[in-house]
Order: sequence, then C-alpha cells, then structure tokens
Amino acid sequence: MNTNFSKNRIAVLGAGKMGGILIKALIEKHQLAPERVRATVAHETRAHELSHKLGVTVTTDNVAAVDGADVILICVKPQVVQEVAEQIADKVTALQLVISVAASVHTSQIESALGAGVPVIRAMPNTPCVLGQGMTALCKGQYANPEHVGAAIALFNVVGRTVVVDEKHMDAVTGLSASGPAYIYIILESLAEAGVKVGLPRDIATLLAAQTTLGAATVVLETGDHPALLKDAVTTPAGCTIDGIMELEEGKLRVTLIKAVVKAAQRAKELAAG
Repeated sequence: MNTNFSKNRIAVLGAGKMGGILIKALIEKHQLAPERVRATVAHETRAHELSHKLGVTVTTDNVAAVDGADVILICVKPQVVQEVAEQIADKVTALQLVISVAASVHTSQIESALGAGVPVIRAMPNTPCVLGQGMTALCKGQYANPEHVGAAIALFNVVGRTVVVDEKHMDAVTGLSASGPAYIYIILESLAEAGVKVGLPRDIATLLAAQTTLGAATVVLETGDHPALLKDAVTTPAGCTIDGIMELEEGKLRVTLIKAVVKAAQRAKELAAG
C-alpha cells in the first residue's frame, strides 16, 4: 500500500461534505492528480455539478468507481453503508484498502459485507478538515496491517492531525472531537456575546474570542503542557482571571462540557448498536 497518493487511484463513494473535502485537499496540495480520482453521488444532476466543481470524474455508479481503485473511501451516510458495501463486494479484493468515515459503523460490519479478507480502516474526522485543521481518529479492522494504517494516516494528515486508537474508543472520539467543534462554537459565541455586553463592537469581540481560542489551543499542542498548568500561568494572585474562573466554576461549565461529551458518546454507541 503506497502512501504517495500521486501513484494511487482513489474511489470516493459519496462525495458529499467530507468526501468532497478530502478530494479537494488531496488535489490542491498536489498529493493526487484529478485523473486518478473517481467519485460517486446519488443523483445525476449533482454528479455533473460536482465533476465541474472538483475537476474529477463523478458518476452515480459505485461498482464502476471501485474497479481498479487502490483506496476506496466510503463517505455515505451510516444507514446506507451496509447497502453500498454489499453492492461493491464482487468488485473489491484484498489488494484494495477500504476506509470508512461513517460514524458508528464498525469495521466488522463492513468486513462482513465485503468478504474476501478485505482490509478495512474506520476513520472519524471532524469538520475543521475543510481548512486543513481537522482531527481524525483511525482504527483498523482485523485484515488491515501497519502499511494500511500508514496509508490512512498519510491521507488524513493532508487535512489536519491524526491519531490511531482501538475501535472500542471510537464512540468516545465521536463524542469528543467529532462533535467537539459544535461545543467550541457555542463557547466562542458566548465569549463574543460577553464582549458585546461589556461594550466591544461585535466584529472585534468575535475576532478576540476566536483568535484567543486558536492561540490557547496552539499553545497546548505545541508545548505539550497540561491545560491546567497553562491555566495557572494566566491566573495571577488576586487578579481578574481568577474572578472569571470562579464564575465558570459556579456555572458548572467544566462538568457541563464533560456531560456533553459523555452524552454524545453514549448516543454514538446507541447508533452503533442499531
């Protein structure tokens, strides 16, 4: 399995939001030539629109798309993954790699539908992938080897960072990093509203909130320091920050965020169980 995507042929089944993001990123970052991509969508009209937009071959034929592909990305909705996998099963072999980005669909379910010992990797990316700032968790099925994992890492590194986990942790990943951007947007919106409350123009308040969040996250990633240690470095004795933190603690922000992740992870587990 080659991690140099300029030499691979890729089929993207379901070139919607995430599928489209991956295609666009791989081409724009010169990791893949447009002529080596075949994508599919459900409707003919949409296929023509997307083909013109992305500059790749887009059809409604999943079976034709996977024929001869080195990597097959399944980006359809979770409820139709089984149907699509069964549809392409006769054309897929153990020499190909199947990567699914469908939430809550286990690798074993896809492997069972495909048969023939096809290597399957499950990916859980998030929406900031659209700007190359995504976070993707990967887990491998029983037939995937380290080379397959390396290929998947190389692919998703194009749109952000990746981490490899055991499949038992994927529901937790869904609750944290996949759903997490929505939580952060609520926090950003609240900080901006607070800025307006204390007299700042809305555009400046939003910029201050967003850049502060980006900066704080970058410090965590670049230094590797624990967030609690970094928080303490900002919090001077008898200063402004400690008063703000007291309000956050009184409002139970910390436990509310924890409960949000737990609840989303539980829902992901329920969806996986059917």
